[in-house]
Amino acid sequence: MIEFEDVTKRYPDGTVAVDSLSLRIPSNEITVFVGPSGCGKTTSLRMINRTIERTGGRISIDGEDINDKDPVTLRRGIGYVIQHAGLFPHKTVVDNVATVPRLLGWDKKRTRGVAMELLERVGLDLKLAERYPAQLSGGQQQRVGVARALAADPLIMLMDEPFSAVDPIVRHQLQEELLRLQRDIGKTIVFVTHDIDEAIKLGDNVAVLRVGGKLAQFAPPAELLADPADEFVESFIGQDRGYRALTFIKADDLPLAPVPPELSLADDGQPVGWKNGSGIDALGAVFQRGDSLRAAMDAVLTSPTGQGVCVDEAGKAIGVIDYTALAGVLRP
Repeated sequence: MIEFEDVTKRYPDGTVAVDSLSLRIPSNEITVFVGPSGCGKTTSLRMINRTIERTGGRISIDGEDINDKDPVTLRRGIGYVIQHAGLFPHKTVVDNVATVPRLLGWDKKRTRGVAMELLERVGLDLKLAERYPAQLSGGQQQRVGVARALAADPLIMLMDEPFSAVDPIVRHQLQEELLRLQRDIGKTIVFVTHDIDEAIKLGDNVAVLRVGGKLAQFAPPAELLADPADEFVESFIGQDRGYRALTFIKADDLPLAPVPPELSLADDGQPVGWKNGSGIDALGAVFQRGDSLRAAMDAVLTSPTGQGVCVDEAGKAIGVIDYTALAGVLRP
């Protein structure tokens, strides 16, 4: 567990970036710091590995004050991922990942083996291992950055807006990859973002900070959406917090209607699109039973017929739901 106790960061000119911040970050979960510019979220993150030194208060990891450790030793045990990956341009991909293990004195064979394994784990083609960062896309570079942060098997990972510099499609892929990795490895992750949707999607816990580095609310995403602490939190979450809250309700028990004849299917039963008088309209989004009600609602809203298509794990259509039936579930 990482604990902040009345932590303050005040600069020589009198600017207070973080003001008496107290919170407990649980082990083996993702905690997200979110808030507007100037709220101290990156400063708070960087005080954990002492790349920024606190002015007052106490930060501890599993009860031990981080100031009792040598800062270099502390940082070698904490993975760190930043916005533009921060890769060494003169090193190959595999050598970038191997940086910390080599500093720790691992032998060459073990270091390369771990580096290659991690590249595969973060979803990179091993053919890219001998390329240089400039030869990779932005999304590929971020995956290398995550692999490098994991290389020494740290208990803690700090991630400072790591996905904000890539396009929305790649960003979604990287978010899903992070969640998949977390299910496998169970690290203590502190993640900084300015995007409330990203915070809600990734966080087991979300710390909303207000300008001046004061904590406005610390709660699981569902609680944050259902019961914002004050007007600032409510306004930061946005007007559509009810829609966002659907993310936390599963679509397992939705009353599906049979697949209608106007839905065109491939030979394997996968939906292709909606038939009309002159051809086939686009399908829209689809969802599965294990998805959220938000995914089901999205399928309904993007369908040209107002019918969201539910598919099984193989992608075969198993039924549809329209807005009326979905609304009956939301407001019985």
